This record gives sequence, structure tokens and C-alpha cells, in this order.
Amino acid sequence: MLAYVVDDFGGPEVLTPTEVDPPTPGPGQVLVEVRVSGVNFLDTYQRTGATPLAAPFRAGVEGAGVVTAVGEGVGDLAVGQRVGWFSGGQGSFADLAVVDAGKAVPLPDEVDDETAVAVLMQGVTAHNLVIDAYPVQPGDRVLVHAAAGGVGQLLTRVATLRGAAVIGTVSTDAKASAARAAGAEHVVAYDGFADAVRALTDGEGVAVVYDGVGADTFAGSLAALRVRGTLVVYGTASGPTPPLDVARLNSGGSLYVTRPSVVHYTRTPEEIRRRTDELFGWVAAGELTPVVGGRYPLTAVREAFADLEARRTTGKLLLLH
Repeated sequence: MLAYVVDDFGGPEVLTPTEVDPPTPGPGQVLVEVRVSGVNFLDTYQRTGATPLAAPFRAGVEGAGVVTAVGEGVGDLAVGQRVGWFSGGQGSFADLAVVDAGKAVPLPDEVDDETAVAVLMQGVTAHNLVIDAYPVQPGDRVLVHAAAGGVGQLLTRVATLRGAAVIGTVSTDAKASAARAAGAEHVVAYDGFADAVRALTDGEGVAVVYDGVGADTFAGSLAALRVRGTLVVYGTASGPTPPLDVARLNSGGSLYVTRPSVVHYTRTPEEIRRRTDELFGWVAAGELTPVVGGRYPLTAVREAFADLEARRTTGKLLLLH
């Protein structure tokens, strides 16, 4: 079968199409015929050596498909069942993937494979950030960086569902339109965004900043917060955040900073399914509509990552098998 393998760390060019033997599910695992897989910054971090995962490895962490075999001890999933996953399925850029049964999510009939992948990794990320990392309250003013991206659009939509008013940062006019379509009340450029946020909030600042950009926005994000505001750094697309002088939190108004990981907010099968059940419920009710920003054949995986990393895209990027 076809799988994409990373033998050495590097750019998208190291994603190598390879003929490999089909895997076999072990105890507590299922084998899935992959129909759609997701393109994520986590894949980029793995591919460049920024995670503990050692090369060589099979690339891809997220997908949806149909169970073709079950391992010993799997009782709640069956052959022929549609499932999705955003962890526990390393090697998802392949024809077949082995997925930990506890991390495979049954997909409801009303959610198709593409929608499922568009809402899994990024939707669960948005869910834990808005519901738990900083619980958004009705009337909160919220700043979402990269508001036109896959996570950014879902953060905006979920925060709006919670009753917040969202300010989004974007880099182009096209992305500004995408952010507004996702529900952002105001859209600003990155240059001088902290001052723009202050002006839009009558000098008060926002309750929370959701920052997946990292190095380029960190100082401005702190400056955009209200007294006792929270900076949630969930990614570092522009590079690692600089060291933080704790006294800066005091001078900024008794601020909070947190660096959550989706891994720590999905520690059990029950927590994973609680989050996905709510997300799929919003989708089925028409309250949450994930945006697919690009569809690529699996064989164009390098192109997909080149587009993602050059910030040429909005919404979720999918690989179709």
C-alpha cells in the first residue's frame, strides 16, 4: 500500500511516497481504510524535528475512514463503521492506518468524512481553548490571531456561539473577508494590532487573546489584554515565543499566560467524545460550519504543506484518498 514516510527531517520535500506492507491492528486498535486525511501544523512540527517523534516515521495524524479490521479487546467499534481521529493514528497519510480504538470517534450519519476531518483536530482545539483554557463568557471581547486559518475560523465561530465579540487579525483583504464570514466583528492587520484593539475596546483591552502565531505576536498580545486578561498561546507558527519576565504580568494588570496542548485536554476517550459530540451537534444543528480551504489528492501532499506553510490558504486543508 501507499504511505508517506519521513526518513530525515526537513521541508515538505522529505514527505516520501513509499510502498509498504499493510499494517495489522494490535490489541485495542482498529485498522481503517483512510478516505480523507487532514493537513495540520502538528505534521509540520513532526516533520521538522520539533516534537519528540524520531525519524523515520509514517506521516499524518488525522483522518476519517471505514474500519476494516479490529484488534483484540475492541468492543465498541465494528468492521464497516465510519470513524474519525486526530490522534492515536500516526501514519494517516496512507491507504490504511492503525488507530487506537480509544481515540477513534464514531462519525454520525449527518457528518460526512470531509466535514469530520475539517472539525476534528482544529475543532477540538478550538473547543478546549474556548471552553476550558479560558472559558469565554457572554459579552467578552476576544482577540483571535490568524482568524482566517482553520483553527482561527473555528475559534471565532465557537467564541461567538458563547456570546463573545471577536476581533481577528489577518494579513490580506481576502483573509479579512473570511474572518468576517466566520463571525469576527472587527478585523485588523498585524501591524499595530495592540493599539487597534485598545481603540476598539475604548482603551480597556480584551479578556483573552488566542495566539497560534507565537514569536511575532507575543509582545503585542500581552499589550492587548485588559486587567486580569489571559493570553492563550496554542501554537508558534512564526517561531518560539521569547522568554517571559514574570514582572511583565504584574505591570500589564495581573495577567495570565497559558500554553495548552490538545493532548492534555483529551486525556481519556470520554473527554474526546464529549468534545466531538458537542462539535458534531453544532454542525448538525447548522450552528458550526467548518470551512474547507483546499482539497488535494493524497499524491499532492507536498503541495498542500507548501501552501499551508506559506500562508496562502484559509480554512482547513484536506487530502483526498
